[in-house]
Amino acid sequence: MTQANQSHHDTIVDQFSRQAIPFTQLPGHLDAIEMLIAMSGVTNKDHVLDVACGPGLVACEFAKTAQHVTGIDLTQAMIDQARLHQQELGLTNLSWQVGTALPLPYTDNSFSIVVTRYSFHHFLDPQAALDEMIRVCQPGGRIMIADAAPPKENVDAYNRLEKLRDPSHTRALALEEWQQLLGQSGLKDLKRGHYTVEMELEKQLQASFPNPGDEQKIRALFRDDIGENQLGMNTRQVGNEIHFSYPIAIFAGCKA
Repeated sequence: MTQANQSHHDTIVDQFSRQAIPFTQLPGHLDAIEMLIAMSGVTNKDHVLDVACGPGLVACEFAKTAQHVTGIDLTQAMIDQARLHQQELGLTNLSWQVGTALPLPYTDNSFSIVVTRYSFHHFLDPQAALDEMIRVCQPGGRIMIADAAPPKENVDAYNRLEKLRDPSHTRALALEEWQQLLGQSGLKDLKRGHYTVEMELEKQLQASFPNPGDEQKIRALFRDDIGENQLGMNTRQVGNEIHFSYPIAIFAGCKA
């Protein structure tokens, strides 16, 4: 592993070890899992892999239908939360692993559904991450990705903000970049869905761990964006609070 990759891995582990519990308590992270489930067409015959599974919210929902679900995440604290969530739901058809998305520690054609949510903006190489997801998916199986997809005119401002808020953020892809990435991937029957994750600024900051001094910069960026929408997040004043919306796209495709 290169020094840059190791440094980025260390940043992710640091951020998400601290975010593990707050992450599970943000209501926005529970939104729209049902859309993922519906678009996947999961059945009781499926073996599902959840890449960068975090605290297991998506994996556990898939496990309510699938034959078996495997969740893998780089951060032990997230896997610990995932096991707790599994126990709370009384599910037995899951397994968890601490490991990397690049490479995935699984053989070719191992899973019938490979899913990931809110992870691609942390990957240094989105193309390689997608290639790995496709590699471990069975022919005829499904790839599911949910992540931020800002409009191209807003993506640079969006990424500057998110990098301040979460130092493990690398780069969200604009919707047009997603279309190009997936269009050349070899996946068939591509489908797309959209939703927003509604957030209040101070609650989001309580669950975030920016570098010292950056919280005020983040607040200023949001204040300046009210009525401007340069961030592509529909920033608005609601009483004494600042509210905004993460633009999320879901992409689904079948491996040839």
